[in-house]
Amino acid sequence: MKCAAHPDIETKLRCGKCGKPICPQCLVQTPVGARCAECARLQKLPTFSMTNRYYLRAIAAATGMAFACGAAWWAIGHLAYFNFLLAAGFGYGIGEVVGLSVNRKRSRRLAIIAGASVVAGYLISVFPPWGVGFRWFSIPGLVVDLLAVALGVWIAVSRVK
Repeated sequence: MKCAAHPDIETKLRCGKCGKPICPQCLVQTPVGARCAECARLQKLPTFSMTNRYYLRAIAAATGMAFACGAAWWAIGHLAYFNFLLAAGFGYGIGEVVGLSVNRKRSRRLAIIAGASVVAGYLISVFPPWGVGFRWFSIPGLVVDLLAVALGVWIAVSRVK
């Protein structure tokens, strides 16, 4: 027998579904045996199947959450170690809203969107667009803030990745 896809290769293998001759290069191992590529129909899981429409919804949700969390963070103020609690809560909230906006789908791009939203929320709290001036920080306070933002990004990413 010759392989259906590679006529120069002899084989004794057949697809377990349609019976077409296949060579070891063509065979796809499935839980029910060896199959040809057409019968195996390798597809992504629906959870990881994303379209541009889902990404636009995620970006819209993340942008809204970044402004809401940034305004809340600005209103509460940057209170040293309380920032860890705020960043963790905002990261969780942003991750949940982004996840809900795309029907709980998962992808690396969604993780990037959610993480960038946490960073944007922090930047909005430091440089508010409504005209109130920049808040000056000490170097230790800035380090604590950046560690808190890193925690928030990690939590947001873990919710959608």
